[in-house]
Amino acid sequence: MFQKQQTSVVLSGNDVSQIVEKFGLNQLMDSLINRLESAIQNYDTSKIDIPIRSGFNYQTTNPGLVEWMPIHKKGEEVVIKVVGYHPQNPEKFNLPTILSSISSYDTTTGHLNGIADGVLLTALRTGAASAVASKYLAQPDSSVLGLIGCGAQSVTQLHALSRIFDLKEVFINDIHQETIATFKDRIAMLDLDITIQESSIETIIESSDIVCTQTSIDVDTGPLFKNIKTKRHLHINAIGSDFPGKTELPKKLLLNSFVCPDFLDQAKIEGECQQLNEDQIAPDWVQVIQSPEEFTKVSSQRSVFDSTGWALEDQVVLELFLEKAKEFNRVTSSY
Repeated sequence: MFQKQQTSVVLSGNDVSQIVEKFGLNQLMDSLINRLESAIQNYDTSKIDIPIRSGFNYQTTNPGLVEWMPIHKKGEEVVIKVVGYHPQNPEKFNLPTILSSISSYDTTTGHLNGIADGVLLTALRTGAASAVASKYLAQPDSSVLGLIGCGAQSVTQLHALSRIFDLKEVFINDIHQETIATFKDRIAMLDLDITIQESSIETIIESSDIVCTQTSIDVDTGPLFKNIKTKRHLHINAIGSDFPGKTELPKKLLLNSFVCPDFLDQAKIEGECQQLNEDQIAPDWVQVIQSPEEFTKVSSQRSVFDSTGWALEDQVVLELFLEKAKEFNRVTSSY
């Protein structure tokens, strides 16, 4: 019996970038936001299994961790993202702090459908997640955005939110002045008509309608700020808390906010929710997005999206890029 030739799509970082360029930044982000929102609206635990991510954490000369984030779409595929977080990468190796790959496997045969460099994909899907969450939690007429932490993630946060909100002003802050200095150049391709101003964290928290925190703050050194007055409707996308003991927001603010996690069981371990008792945590974003009529008043109060990363986001972004790879005839490997 002859074995049927199998084909797997293999996308390097360069392939991913070329797909983005060919598809178009705005079209890509719009599609990703729409697909992710639809996937959450139709999310069914009887059809999809998403366990908490697991991995290895090591305290060596170059401390870091490697984790895996799986999702099983029953009867279809298993998608696994493997991600490495190494805070010394930029300074010592001229590499991103976060490196990753995302792969898809056919559950009928175990065949590798495709694998992609996950660095840009992760940034894109995390931006899309904040946009979807903010659509349901933030004031609809929000126009002032604050970015605390201006690395690569801040670019996709700004881009995604600009596709949902009519942003006019962006306040930025980063502990590295060189990162601030290059921010305008790095977002030039977004072609946004906005005012950008370097600001203190205090000004950002006081003045913004929406804030995104995406820092590499060390374990047990948070929060980023304390006791700052905010707008009554401030919404925060808290992205940087992704490890036990690593938090960006003060507990007092959380206790006086609608704290909505992406994945409750995971957020209680390594998100902002690790600071709270379960009865102090609001429904997760699946409940909010599937039953929006029950949460219409949230946009007029302070809210926090506790974004620890959810494998459904990885499945959605990989599916989109594998489709576009075939459409644009990008790299494939047969065996």
